[in-house]
This record gives sequence, C-alpha cells and structure tokens, in this order.
Amino acid sequence: MLKSDFRGYTNGGYSLDLDGDVYNIPGERASIFVRMKMTPGVNMETRVRKPLRLWPGVALAVILLLVRFVLPAVVPDKMIEAVLGGFFGGIAIVLWWLALSRARWYDRLGVLALMPFALWTTRQLADKSIATGAQGYLILMLAIPTMTVAFVACAVATSKLSEGARRAALAITILVGSGGWILARTGGFTAATFRNDLHWRWSKTPEERLLAQTANEPVPIAAAPLAEKAPEPAPVVEPQKKAAAEPAAPAPAAKAETGAGWPGFRGAHRDSVVTGVRIKTDWTASPPAPLWKRAVGPGWSSFAVDGNVFYTQEQRGPNEVVSCYRVSTGQPVWQHQDAARFWESNGGPGPRGTPTLWDGRVYTFGGTGIVNVLNERNGAVVWTRNAAAETGMKTPQWGFASSPLVVDEEVIVGVSGQLAAYDRASGAPKWTGPAHGVSYSSPQLATLGGVPQVLLLSETGAISVSPADGKVLWQYAWKGYPIIQPALTTDGDVLMAVTDSSGTKRLAVGQGSGGWNVEERWTSNGLKPYFNDFVIHNGYAYGFDGSILACIDLKDGRRKWKGGRYGNGQLVLLADQDVLLVLSEEGELALVSATPDQFKELAKAPAIEGKTWNHPVVAGDILLVRNGEQMAAFRLAVER
Repeated sequence: MLKSDFRGYTNGGYSLDLDGDVYNIPGERASIFVRMKMTPGVNMETRVRKPLRLWPGVALAVILLLVRFVLPAVVPDKMIEAVLGGFFGGIAIVLWWLALSRARWYDRLGVLALMPFALWTTRQLADKSIATGAQGYLILMLAIPTMTVAFVACAVATSKLSEGARRAALAITILVGSGGWILARTGGFTAATFRNDLHWRWSKTPEERLLAQTANEPVPIAAAPLAEKAPEPAPVVEPQKKAAAEPAAPAPAAKAETGAGWPGFRGAHRDSVVTGVRIKTDWTASPPAPLWKRAVGPGWSSFAVDGNVFYTQEQRGPNEVVSCYRVSTGQPVWQHQDAARFWESNGGPGPRGTPTLWDGRVYTFGGTGIVNVLNERNGAVVWTRNAAAETGMKTPQWGFASSPLVVDEEVIVGVSGQLAAYDRASGAPKWTGPAHGVSYSSPQLATLGGVPQVLLLSETGAISVSPADGKVLWQYAWKGYPIIQPALTTDGDVLMAVTDSSGTKRLAVGQGSGGWNVEERWTSNGLKPYFNDFVIHNGYAYGFDGSILACIDLKDGRRKWKGGRYGNGQLVLLADQDVLLVLSEEGELALVSATPDQFKELAKAPAIEGKTWNHPVVAGDILLVRNGEQMAAFRLAVER
C-alpha cells in the first residue's frame, strides 16, 4: 500500500513524502490533496487547488473607477449616477470575492466580516462632517469605493505571497482603505456636482481662519436693548438717514412695502425682479467693477440694503450674528450676537434666513428659531422671541430657513411648516397656523381674488392664511420638502414646486359662493427647481432645471429652451432689459437673455470663490454677492 504524507511548504511549492520518497511540487499557494489507490497497477490521482480568480475583480475595479471619476468629468450631469456607481461597484467587488474568487471560505467570510467592521469603526472615529454628511451616507459613498478598489489591488499584488502574508496584507488594506477617511473633513458638497470640499482634518475651516483674523480687531457690538434705556451711540449711518431714537411703536403700515433699496429676501415682493435699472451687457468692454471683497462668517443668508448700509446673517463660532456693513467699503457698522449655533454637514454652520427691513427695524429669524427685532441704526434689541420653543416645532434637518415677512402690524415667520405671527411693535404672539411638517420656504404675501393672504409651501403642500388672524383660507396637497418660494402669475395663478424632481405646478385659485377652490392647470417637468428660485417674465418662467437653466411657457408648461451649466445657482431678473443675472454655484456671474426663443449667454465674469447658494442682490448699480466664506460688492456699468 502506497503511503503519502504532506510534509509542508517549500519555496515556490510543497513537499510531499510518498513511501519515503520526497517530492517537491511547485505550484500556487493552495492545499494539495493526494488520494492514492492501488489496484493491480498504481492509480494515483492528485488534485491541486486552483489559484485565485482575479480578473473579474480587476475588471470591476476598473469599471468602478471609470464610472466614479471619468463619467462625471465627461458628462457633468451624471455626478449622482457616478457616486452611486462607485457605491454599487464596491458592492459588486464584494460579491466577486464571495462567489467567484476561489478563495477559501473562511477567507471570504473573514473579508465579509472585516469590511463592515472597518466602515463602522471609521464612522465612529471620523470627523462629524464626514460621519454625518449626506444624511449619514457620505462615509459609505467615500469609503466603500476606496476600500474595495484598494482590496482588489492588494489581492493582485500579493498573489505570489504565502497565505498568511496575503491575509495580513488584505486585512491591513481593508482597514486603511476605509480608515484613511478619519484624516479628512469636508466643508460640504455642491448640489449639482457632488464635489466635496475635502481637507485634512486638522486644517482650519474658513470660519476658524476668520475668527483668528478678527480676534484682535475691535468688534462693533450692537447697542444695549432699548428696554434698558441705554444711551445710544453716535449715529453711524449716512447723513440722509434719520438718526432719531427708536420710537416706542413704529408707525402703522398699510401694506408690505418699504422705501428701502432692497428690503429683504429676494426684494420687495420676494420675486427676484429688479426694475429701474439697465446695465451694460458687454462685460468685455464694461465688466463689473470690484468695490471690495472680504471674509464673512458661514451661513446662507442673502442681503437687505438701505442706502449705504446692508444687513446679513452669519455664524461666528458659538454666536449667531446679525451684521450691518457699509455698502461702499464693506466695513462693519455693528453686530448683534446670540449664543446659538446651527450646523449640519451638507450646508455647514450658520443661519439660513435673510433680514427684513421695515420702518427703521431689522427683523431676523435664525437657524435655531430665534426671532430678533433690532434697531436698524445701531442694532439695539427691540424685542426677541424663540419661535421654535413657543410653537414646539423641532429644528428641521437643514435648520430653520424662513425669512420674516412684515404685513401691517404683524411679523410672520415660517417655523418650519408652521406659520407664527407676532405683534411687530411689542413681540407679543398674535396667532399660529396649523403645523404641516417640514418646510424651508418663507411666507409669501399675495393678493388672490382681491383678498390679501400669506402663502407657505410645506411638507404637505401649499397653505394660504389670512394675515390678520391666521385663519386658513385654502390648502392644496402635494407632498415634498419645499425650499423655494411660490410665484404669482400676472393673472393671479400660483406656481409651486416641492422637491428637486417634482417639476413645477400651476394652480388656479378662486373664491366662489362655497368658499375657496384650487384647481391644477398643469404640471411641467420642463422646470424642476430644487432650492433655486425662478422668476416670471412676460408669460414665461426662467429658472434652474436641476443644474441647467431653462425656460417654460406659462400657458402649458412646455419647455422653450434649456442651456448653460451654472450648477445649483441663483438669479435675479433685470426686467427692463429682458436679462437674467445669474450667480453660479461656483461663484461665477453670467448674463443670460430672458427671452423664450433660445438660450443665449451674453456675458460671464468671476465674482467669488467657493460653493455659492446665496441669492445675489442688485440695488441700483451695486451688485452684492456672498457665500459661506466671503462676500463682495461690484459696481455695474449702467446705460445712460
């Protein structure tokens, strides 16, 4: 009987003892199984484990890299598909290892156990911007592609090593391929291209650099609350502006209008329409002239402008700040600070709302729910409330984003999906509307059927209430998470959108003997705004369809054109000359013709750097722009 004995590994193969004769058998690192049979002759069958099947893993890794990085470079609109392709490509590599790799089963299962452990550990140790980004999915979108591609590369590189060395190398590669993200942080990502603002974890954020820069600078803190009868400092406004002490109560106002140059969010009517200004559109000959550029605290606030001063909201460390600056120089005039800070990974820290100017006062709503009314001249507190606490509304995922609306004797804020009104003189609560979930939109004043009303888009759809008492006039159901403003057509219809994929809907609203009725005229997929407000002009709507500018006909919602890649930017309409002034998501300016015949870009110029979601402002011949890092002013050449 022929006896066999496996003696062990040798360099490049194995040693096998057959009846005292030792044979060195070369081959891959796999077990050798020998079965000997003796019949009248010797029948010897030897089976050697096949090597790892690496080519499917290599092919999947190459496809993953092409989809994740090459596809969006060639087709920018495919970034979401690219990110998802990287994720699912990593899953495909794991499936290859489990089903097709020929690895030992305990090696396959060991990898299947180690990879989730590596991801979990990375999430626990990562910077919170990485761990919580994209609603908690960012760590998976980043780490799975790097970990799995590195795993395939290691499997190929270690194919000639012993089993023990290969296992150790693969384990280290998995841990490093995932855990390397512990060393990074992100300042968020652009909505259009999903471009992460990645930095080393220990590097300072723009906000930290700003705080270090201004640490030794005198801060013009706002005056003490008026209730304390503190003496007011010398006026810091231009000579043409009144410098009288704050009255006990403001003069009555009949309608939501003001003489301010740009009284708040998207202008006097919250429609981003500029009239009375005609600018030169040949920016090669007459480009926007820079006046100043300066760092600003993070936040997605826009501007309110009155003469030579403007107001915005920002974050400075632990304090949420309402700031007043000079238009001509960008120099600070005063700051009001609240010990509050809102932060989430995608948008970063800071308030989202924009100040509203009315009769010498500044009305603001912060990211955590604080309502402030300040003296426009020196920042003294007139009154303050916590709308979140008083309504019981939880801070939504992206923070409270409403800008206050002043109507007659009330100041109205959208506390997420619930309207709340306060007496604008005293701050006493007046009324609260029904709670309708999440909203990032702001209350919109409208007159429909001859009746003044306040509209709000929320998670459940649209609601209209009476500004005097909050009584519900009508509602329209359309589920979503709206961010943009409803828009009004010249014949009294309402345009709305509720998600980045919902499209735009036109509603006919009327009042009959049985009360209010709302009917859908059409829904168009030709214009799908996300958080990028659109404008209405001469029977057409102009705005962002995803990251590309588009125009639709208001008669039927049909798209007239689509063109220009400006990311998820913002725009204003220069109505007197049929021109859109666009501020791209990357901080670049563009002029586009606001006519329905075709897309036509008239001019382009750089403005600021970084992710830019804030609404631009045109007040006279001054253009103000900002983002979460810097702000700038330009003088536009006007036609004479």
